[in-house]
Amino acid sequence: MTERRKLWILVLCCIGQFMVILDVSVVNVALPAIRSGLHFRPADLQWVVNAYTLTFAGFLLLGGRACDLLVRRNVFIFGMGLFALASLVGGLAQSQGMLIVARGIQGLGGAVVAPATLSIITATFTDGHERNRALGAWGAMGAAGGSVGVLLGGLLTQLLSWRWILFINVPIGAVTTLAALRVIGAEKPEAPSRRDFDLAGAISGTLGLIVLTFGIVKTDQYGWGSARTLITLAIGVALLAIFIVIEARFAKAPLMPLGVFRSRQLSGANIVVMMLGASAFTVWYFASLYLQEVHSFTPVETGAAFLPPAVVLAAASQIAGKRLVHVGAGRLLVLGMTLIAIGLIWMGQANTTGTYWSEIFVPFMIVGAGIGITFVSVTVAGMAGVEPRQLGIASGLINTSRQVGASLGLAILATTATARTADLLGHTSVHSALTSGFDRAFVLGGIFAAVGAVASAILIPFKRPPARARAEAPVPESAAGA
Repeated sequence: MTERRKLWILVLCCIGQFMVILDVSVVNVALPAIRSGLHFRPADLQWVVNAYTLTFAGFLLLGGRACDLLVRRNVFIFGMGLFALASLVGGLAQSQGMLIVARGIQGLGGAVVAPATLSIITATFTDGHERNRALGAWGAMGAAGGSVGVLLGGLLTQLLSWRWILFINVPIGAVTTLAALRVIGAEKPEAPSRRDFDLAGAISGTLGLIVLTFGIVKTDQYGWGSARTLITLAIGVALLAIFIVIEARFAKAPLMPLGVFRSRQLSGANIVVMMLGASAFTVWYFASLYLQEVHSFTPVETGAAFLPPAVVLAAASQIAGKRLVHVGAGRLLVLGMTLIAIGLIWMGQANTTGTYWSEIFVPFMIVGAGIGITFVSVTVAGMAGVEPRQLGIASGLINTSRQVGASLGLAILATTATARTADLLGHTSVHSALTSGFDRAFVLGGIFAAVGAVASAILIPFKRPPARARAEAPVPESAAGA
């Protein structure tokens, strides 16, 4: 294979990764516009985000399995085509349900594209040094997707319409798909020993998460003790129990082999990364709403406000990656999650009279530093807790746990914020009621982060990672995108 062809393959894979990460961050800035355009209730607005993250999390491991069993190019093209088509439908959406379904299908497309890009790069670049450079570019594009998304979302929303944050994926996806047909080879996988996709496991697990999240979200209408809420939550738990039974007893090639959780360190890393998702992911959601609905920031101003913490995040992740060799993942995880907790609880003291610079900027930067430190460290900690043959499974579980934590965390925090705001409306100004709701969400997110810090101290050893984990751990998705 010529160097030029390799370069084009890398470019296409980086574009795919960029789009998948972009579509998380680009939506956050447009949330107020989407809310007014389609008349979302405050508690239901989170489904614009959660529909994507839940299906992404639920089918991520299945997407990885498809790359092992099918022609990688075809998997990539299918994912990109599905992603672009769902983006078109979402941009044309005339109802809340239509947009939410489209976002869910986008998440499915993303769950296919993300592992396909990594698999294609790994198969294309066989030399160790060459592969590391390619993976570095792939990871950088993920970081760029997270950082650029907030500003691009603001520009598109303010200058055109929130619909263009979805429409923009269509031409890019179409061109990338056509180019992949010409550039990426159609090599078949090497004689897989098992051709079981474990579709039953993927569907039961994803449906369980969706039903459980739906039950949490609807507590603002029906209350935690109502029969409707309890039945919905019970159905969600039952579906997740079915998922576990399928993985333990019936799946020939389970997506989530339960045996890997015998590793205390891997189990601890998954708990920490769930707390990371529950706390860090939601800061972007609520900060966007707070700046636009309380301080009347334009979408472009909001995107610009997100850039400094994104830069700090990227810098902190680079520094943490270098210090892991000397310090060890356990210490860095405690530091990172503690910084997130401090920053979020500080943000939870905001009021209507302050400004972005006086109340949000400094804690926002602290949170960004904490996310950068934690994201790199938790991935290495999880990789160090398993044998070499289980590295792929461990990496997929960590990314899945982060998305699950983000979805459930957002459901809990959004419901809490909405309930607090509803209680205060009529007794104080709208801005004060909104701010109080956002403050409660920030503080609760800080508590999640604090739980993650404690779990890090208890479950993750305070020692340097072995050379195997540092050398073989795959490059994770961008923390900025998260």
